[in-house]
Amino acid sequence: MMLLALDTATKMMGIALHDGSQVLAESIWSGVGHHTIELAPEVALMLRRIGGTTATLSSIAVAQGPGSYTGLRIGMALAKGLALTHNLPLVGIPTLDILVKGQPRRPEPLLAVIQAGRNRIAGMWYTWGPKGWTSKGEAQSLTWIDVRERLEERTYICGELDPAGREALAEQPHAVLAQPAQCVRRPSFLAELAWERLRAGMTADPTTLMLIYLKSQVEHA
Repeated sequence: MMLLALDTATKMMGIALHDGSQVLAESIWSGVGHHTIELAPEVALMLRRIGGTTATLSSIAVAQGPGSYTGLRIGMALAKGLALTHNLPLVGIPTLDILVKGQPRRPEPLLAVIQAGRNRIAGMWYTWGPKGWTSKGEAQSLTWIDVRERLEERTYICGELDPAGREALAEQPHAVLAQPAQCVRRPSFLAELAWERLRAGMTADPTTLMLIYLKSQVEHA
């Protein structure tokens, strides 16, 4: 049993192999503009390193969005291609849920953010409950100024906090900014979320699984 997780939602790309009980391999890198030429070779290299091939995969997981319009399509295309070619179960996971999966329990609400292009970010609010972090509403298209002005209570912010974001929020008294290492969106967490769905019998049809775009991205598509 071996699940391949693919996350190409933003310039920070990641892939992982997970057998349901442990992470077998994981790789994360900045692939600015190189998603198309880097993704498949990186998958092949990772499989070779553990002595496997695409034929040894048992399932596929993919970041479903939001994120980069082009990046998401590249990851989804490979995921669907592998699922259809090898008749494998496919699971799509919202991008921001992947990021939040790796965050520790905190008393304050959480805002997860990723870069969405056009000087905007995608953000979603979460609160901690009996089942861990639970999203409140849908992902929104925001600017850092929007975030700064909307914070009315102490809020933990994690994700793709670029220099502009950290500067904009530096003097916001309610903003608790995650450390850089805690802001990394790890594909191993995508794999664990996918295993949870697989065990519950929740898989997607490769011919109909859709990407999740922000409303602003659809309007400009």
